[in-house]
Parts: sequence; structure tokens; C-alpha cells
Amino acid sequence: RRWRSLPPHSKKLAITLSSKLRTEGEKLLACVHCGLCLEACPTYVITGDENDGPRGRLYLMRAVAEGRLGHTSESFERHIDRCLGCRACESVCPAGVDYGQLLEASRAELYLDPQRRGVQYRLLRFVLAHVWMYPKRLRFVFLMLRIFRRSGLPVALRKSRLARLISPRLEFGLALLESSVGIRKPEAPTTTTTGKATRAAFLFKGCVGEGLFGRVNTATERVLRYEGFAVEAPSKQVCCGALHAHAGDLAGARRLARQNVSAFGPGATDPIVTNAGGCGAMLKGYSHLLSEDSEWQERAHRFSERVFDIGQLLSNPTAVGSSTPVGIVTYDASCHLLYGQHAADASLAMVAAIPDISFASLKGSERCCGGAGIYNLLEPELSGLVLKEKLECLRQTGAETVATGNPGCQMQIGAGAKLAGLPIKVCHPVELLDEWYQRSGRYGPNG
Repeated sequence: RRWRSLPPHSKKLAITLSSKLRTEGEKLLACVHCGLCLEACPTYVITGDENDGPRGRLYLMRAVAEGRLGHTSESFERHIDRCLGCRACESVCPAGVDYGQLLEASRAELYLDPQRRGVQYRLLRFVLAHVWMYPKRLRFVFLMLRIFRRSGLPVALRKSRLARLISPRLEFGLALLESSVGIRKPEAPTTTTTGKATRAAFLFKGCVGEGLFGRVNTATERVLRYEGFAVEAPSKQVCCGALHAHAGDLAGARRLARQNVSAFGPGATDPIVTNAGGCGAMLKGYSHLLSEDSEWQERAHRFSERVFDIGQLLSNPTAVGSSTPVGIVTYDASCHLLYGQHAADASLAMVAAIPDISFASLKGSERCCGGAGIYNLLEPELSGLVLKEKLECLRQTGAETVATGNPGCQMQIGAGAKLAGLPIKVCHPVELLDEWYQRSGRYGPNG
């Protein structure tokens, strides 16, 4: 009777959320709105708006699913869109609400109505469907971006202030691209090892990772080989699907997930190594994403169990002796590495194992930087306020280098630092280890 009484728009959302409500419905309904999640939520801390906090958004989800609020409500769309998806709320929720998956289910409903959502979301849908789903097209786009980056035009346009006159969003976008340049040029992977028994590992390169951060993949492979791993990167791997899932395109995310599960060998048991917190969290989530697909659910579960961040495999790297000091270094935890994979401490341990580093703790390391995929381009104002808080904490450390385990975070912090005049370099933790191995002669004369 209750289902028949729901208006059509509420039935649509109820269908979208039905699988989630079946598995997590009691936890969602059991949310007592205690407010413990509020101080963990960056958007609530900044705006003070109840609807910009997890319990407010959960209330909106319930209201739409129960027919008390239309899914076309401006309030529902606005506050769901303004969520960073950092999942910090999950770590403090006493009811165990699986907020991240509920958020993606809610965005899947919004994704069904592209015309109402404006030009930028229609453009996003087009890019996700017609570029990101096709590896050759995506590689071409990243090739063009790398050529543009090497030309020096992003720096020239930014420093000339022309980009700011056109649009502050364009200026920030140029700074993002400029910030994808690393602290060390990529080199050919070495085959030198420590002499340990060789173990096999599969490297997940990622689309943005390989397209703009190839040096991080090179450093990851080089370090893994030195530590005794035989590394293979399957040629048929594709984007992890995180951008699709976060945008609400769950069908696209599932299509990519199936391709990756196949590419990495359904019967293999060797670890799948990632160096991007967002990709790793998404790969770990394949077991949930394909949980209702009887043909793929078991394969997806086995796949997810094989996924490890590079820090988890190298939390105790071979670090003996000393070399030239690298100055003051701090560490910022990627949200999805911390809250999605629960592996941020492993990367911190990897950095701490490097001799000659003067380490400075970062206040608010567990808080989001405001990047959140392409959130910084879709919600620039709120993203900028979140980033401003992060940059102030970085300034207080006096660090020359900040290490963080996600390309989006590297670009967000790097761009913010450039525009704020903060002289700090941003890199991946594995780059620091790779750099130290190279300086200390571990790779030999050709490393």
C-alpha cells in the first residue's frame, strides 16, 4: 500500500536505491542524527548548513525515497552535489551507515535527468560516455594535455593574468595541469633487485595516473622491482570507473569494472597494486558495485580482495644507510586511501622509513583538500574554501615537500599552492622512496 501511494518521481528514486535500502535500510533508518558526523564533514564545518552535513543529506535521501520530497527538489540536488564524497563521516558514525554508497545511489538518480542539471553536467555526461569509456580516445586527450603542458603555455597564461580575466576557473584549471609535473623526470624501470625471492604483482596504472602522472607509475614499478617483485601491467586495463560512479553513472562504472576484472585475470591471486587512493577505493568497491550481477559478483569479490595500495606492500621498505638530506617533508592523507582503503598509515610508514627526512606532522591531514575528482571544477567556491584551510595547515608546517597518495590531491594542493604563492612541492610518497633509492645508489649506475 505504501509503494502504491508514492508519487512516480519517488518510485524512481526508490528503485535506484532499492538494493542499497535492502542491505543498509535498517542502518539508514537507525541513524539517530546524533551529529557526531558533523565536525568530520568539511562542507558542514565551512557552511554551518545542516543540509551540507551527512545527517542532513541522509534526511534528504530518506525524504525523497519515502515520497516526502521530490527528487527534482532544488534542495536535494544542491546538497547532494555539494558533498565532497570524502567519506570521513563513515569513520565516526556509530550506526555504521554506509554513506558513500548511498551518496552514489542518490547521484545515480540525479544522473537520470541531464537536461534539468545544466550545461556543465551535460558536458560531463558526454565526456564520460564518449571519451572516458574509450581508451584510445582518452589516451589521445591526455597526449594533447601533455603537449600543452610541455609547451609552457599554462604557466605563461597563468602568470600573464589573462586566464584570470577570462575566468578564475580557467586559471585554476591551468594551475591544476601545471601541478601534474613532478619532482623527478621518469626513467626506464630498473631490473635490479635486493636478491629476495621474486614475487608477482600487477600494476594498475589508472587513466589520469598514466595520462598525466606516468612518472609515479614508473617510480612504483622501479621500487617494486627493487624490492623483489616481478611487475606486470595488463594491457587491457581501463579506467577504474570512479569518475562515473561519483557522477552517478553506475552503469558506466560497472562496464569498466567488468573490463578490469577480466584484464587482471579472473583466476589470478597475485596482488593488484595501485598508487592512487581514489582508484584503489574504487577497485576495492567492485565487490559491491557488481554484487547484484550473478555472473560477475564472485569474480569481482576475488578481484577486490587482491587490491593493495603501494604503501601496503612497501610499509617496510629496504632503507639502509644515508644520502643527501631532502629537507622538511609532510604527509597529507588521501581521503579515499584513508576512509576507502583504510591504508593511509601504510604510506606514512613508507615515508617515515626513508633516512634523512625531517618530517613535520600536518594538522588536519585527515581532512579533505577539496579536490574530490572534478569537484574543484564543478563546485569551485566551496572547493576553494576547503583548500584554503588545507593550505594554511601546510604553511604552518614549514615543509618544502608534501607527499600525498592520489593524483587528484597532488593537483589540487599543487594548484592551490601555486596560486597562493606557497613554495611547496607536491609528490607521491613512492616518489620520495624512489628518489632516495636513486640518490643512495641502490639502482646501480643505470638506475
